[in-house]
Amino acid sequence: MSESTTNDPTTGESTARQRGSDGEKWLSGFVSLIGLWIAVSPFVYGPAASMLWNNLLVGGGIFLLAGYNYYRLANGYATSTGVMSLVALLALWIFVSQWALGGEFAMSGLEAASTALIWSNVLSGLVAAGLSAYIAYTGGREVPSGTAAQT
Repeated sequence: MSESTTNDPTTGESTARQRGSDGEKWLSGFVSLIGLWIAVSPFVYGPAASMLWNNLLVGGGIFLLAGYNYYRLANGYATSTGVMSLVALLALWIFVSQWALGGEFAMSGLEAASTALIWSNVLSGLVAAGLSAYIAYTGGREVPSGTAAQT
């Protein structure tokens, strides 16, 4: 864990405050790898015209954004709750897009995509959304609250 030292204005004492944790850092790296998997999975399972660009763009976005949060945590900065919240939304889109892109809300409406690609996106989207939401939640709890001004 990284620490930052601040001086307490009332007492002048130096205090250490924790920023991020190793668990958040490694979970961010894992979510980044899930995003990379989402981006390359259409090529592994056979490209489906309806899913190829969606997986490339959204998976690449998840990879870059979660990688950015990993970089922040590795260099001693706090978790970016906004970035990880966006990653959670993108991962939820990967989950929902299986039905939304085909124009129907059933797996039978996606003849172009293989069943393995559909299940890969469903599971990857759920896992990435859950982990990134957890990282955003724990990162938001570490935000220090301000002190009231003395008048």
